[in-house]
Amino acid sequence: MAPDETASPVAARQPESAFTRLMRRQWVDKTLAVLACIPFVIPFLAALQKFHFDIPNTVFLLQISLCALTLLIRRTPVRVTSDPLLWLLTLVSTYWGFLTIGFWTPGIHLGPLWITDSLAITSLVIVVWARISLGRNIGLVPAQRKIVTDGAYRIVRHPIYTAVFFSTVASALDNYSPLNAGLFSLGIFWWIVKSLVEENFLRKDPEYAAYLQRVRWRWFPGII
Repeated sequence: MAPDETASPVAARQPESAFTRLMRRQWVDKTLAVLACIPFVIPFLAALQKFHFDIPNTVFLLQISLCALTLLIRRTPVRVTSDPLLWLLTLVSTYWGFLTIGFWTPGIHLGPLWITDSLAITSLVIVVWARISLGRNIGLVPAQRKIVTDGAYRIVRHPIYTAVFFSTVASALDNYSPLNAGLFSLGIFWWIVKSLVEENFLRKDPEYAAYLQRVRWRWFPGII
């Protein structure tokens, strides 16, 4: 199938590399989306087998389902990074929980249940709103599809990552141990780095550069 013909000003100004031409082919993008969803299948099925009707578990399943669905219907990119370190960063940040779950130790509930449940529900509300706002313009590696500045993105630049932070803190409080806390903290760190990298990649587009000037907050309005 032909690549998406939508071009950004940046893509129009720069010679297109063989890598970008390949990534802009729809069948390549869809194949990568399917492959990206595969690591989510095992924890999803495992969670179903031992499913408990508690809020964190339900939120976990819903977030995985929503992530997979939006990846599979996403828009073909007009620009994709070819930096292997950024692809590695994406791999680590996206699948950090799956890569480290074997190292988790039995923990304790740190704080009352209503706090972890509230954090989990807040995470779900934010991620649903953010993904609806983003529509078909979702990706994993730094890439440019259609610049989205409406909905949740009128408030913060990375609302999906905000949701990840809430759910990670909820999980850390629900299963606290020093080792778990360290692993969860590293998970948040990777998403922070990924936010900065994505902004650096997208700011080459004048529309996104103007968006950065309008929306000051990355993750939490009025804070940071």
